[in-house]
Amino acid sequence: MLDSTFVRAQFPAFSEPSLEGQAFFENAGGSYTCAPVIDRLTRFYRERKVQPYAPYAASQLGGAEMDEARSRLAGVLGVDTDEVSFGPSTTQNTYVLAQAFRQFMKPGEAIVVTNQDHEANTGPWRRLADDGIEVREWQIDPDTGFLNPEDLENLLDENVRLVCFPHCSNVVGEINPVVEITALAHAAGAFVCVDGVSYAPHGFPDVGDMGPDIYLFSAYKTFGPHQGIMVMRRVLGETLPNQAHYFNGETLYKRFTPAGPDHAQVAACAGMVDYMEALAAHHGIEVSGVHDLMRAQEVKLLQPLLDAVKDRNSVRLLGSDKAETRAPTVALQLTRPGLEVATELAQHGIMAGGGDFYAKRALEAMGIAPEHGVLRLSFTHYTSEEEIQKLISALDQVL
Repeated sequence: MLDSTFVRAQFPAFSEPSLEGQAFFENAGGSYTCAPVIDRLTRFYRERKVQPYAPYAASQLGGAEMDEARSRLAGVLGVDTDEVSFGPSTTQNTYVLAQAFRQFMKPGEAIVVTNQDHEANTGPWRRLADDGIEVREWQIDPDTGFLNPEDLENLLDENVRLVCFPHCSNVVGEINPVVEITALAHAAGAFVCVDGVSYAPHGFPDVGDMGPDIYLFSAYKTFGPHQGIMVMRRVLGETLPNQAHYFNGETLYKRFTPAGPDHAQVAACAGMVDYMEALAAHHGIEVSGVHDLMRAQEVKLLQPLLDAVKDRNSVRLLGSDKAETRAPTVALQLTRPGLEVATELAQHGIMAGGGDFYAKRALEAMGIAPEHGVLRLSFTHYTSEEEIQKLISALDQVL
């Protein structure tokens, strides 16, 4: 069982006077930052804010910290160190990848995208149609918002070179079967790109075990700084054309990051692994067990919230009402605009979000006008049972 007292002590936000009395339920937009990340970032700016990899001490220490972040994250994600790279954001990383595929693919070849995605993992790929690439849309069920792998099979043939889909949707919350979908795509000869932004905050996945060729997520949603993190498996990474300076083309983790990295933020990403190791040590488990520890806590907290909203009049819960099958990202279609209700919840000490959350295609497919939007309530393992009850009580008053 997760020790919530220990967990919350690792996040300075929970002892911040200006945030006292407010319960944070907009974690899908960005999580609180853990203390090890803040400490590393502060130290880098104070002591090592110089060009890294030069022969003097401060520079060598800075470069070593950047290398440490890459190697330790790779260990957690189950991939080789040089298969992990950093970029300014997941959106930027995806645009660079799309440019690489634009050069790699031929007119008449095809990619598969979904309408369940955040726009960052569908828009850049759809633009390849301008160059004669066929874009096939794997569509969600308009009632449930789910993606059916059998529907994907009908889209796959020898012309498909890439399949792009989310690990879970940022409005539906359903956790997609990455291993099964990846196997289908690979069997058809296609590469796989998974948007893990909405899943990774709920436990870093073993990307190496799951098998996709690309896995993307954002550190600022996994208790870290504002960086996009990309796993690019070696076979695909060495096949796609280099997008960086020509002299970086032989270095796998530099090939798809044409801009210079934010040295301090890259180094601070090691603090995310510091936090995971601290959790593991405190609970007497291996680091590999932290994922399940986080998920068990989230499932425990999520089910009461789902039960409280699923049968409410004038409320449509997007996605499943079973906590075991989804992330704790709960979107509600209401009679009033989502942002209006979120604004009212703020008066009750609930920090939540309302809008379309860049998932316009998913909302439209489910019959929801993006301008009306949804109320989104999202949390992670550090949320307390008391905060869940506070949220449910606030919903009783505003809905």
